[in-house]
Amino acid sequence: MKFEIPAHHTHPDKPAGRIRQKNEEAILAAAIEEFARHGFKGTSMNSIAEKVGLPKANLHYYFGNKLGLYVAVLSQILDLWDGTFNNLTAEDDPAEALARYIRAKMEFSRRHPLASRIFAMEVISGGECLSDYFNDDYRAWFRSRAAVFEAWIAAGKMDPVDPVNLIFLLWGSTQHYADFATQICRLTGRTRLTKKDFDEATDTLIRVILKGCGLTPPQAEPA
Repeated sequence: MKFEIPAHHTHPDKPAGRIRQKNEEAILAAAIEEFARHGFKGTSMNSIAEKVGLPKANLHYYFGNKLGLYVAVLSQILDLWDGTFNNLTAEDDPAEALARYIRAKMEFSRRHPLASRIFAMEVISGGECLSDYFNDDYRAWFRSRAAVFEAWIAAGKMDPVDPVNLIFLLWGSTQHYADFATQICRLTGRTRLTKKDFDEATDTLIRVILKGCGLTPPQAEPA
């Protein structure tokens, strides 16, 4: 399964649009590595430009300044996470839908660990750069996601658990394997987390979270 974020304001049908998209994706990839390693304050546009092999002027052209690029990195991971969460509907079978969601979030943690850590560091430091993102519209979207769980509960599809805390549990538990991979590796004696490690952790989260909601975990997908 491949997860991609389209570059902002591109026109894939035009050569110039394709070049811009390729450049933006390369800049974002380099920025993720630099921000994850040095943080926002310790990262310079020069270091990102050198890493991606483009003139610094290109970075300013596409993203304005360092803050604009940093916010784009944060928005990228949020768009990945939130886009998947949009797929949950009141008509779904909650066991199937939650299992799919947990698997998708864990796959994001496996494939995009650095972006997840940048987001975690931003939130821990106060989340100032996310203040515009977490606005009234986002809070309304969050309430609409909680309403899906409320509908499942009202229909007797799952036990009456608090939807807000359940969402936070889903987010925190799945992102843990990206944000705290170093801790996990040191405690388990691993040098890195493999796909097998993520698969086993995913199965555990599905079993524990779904049973806590009074749901029967669906049969595991074949490898």
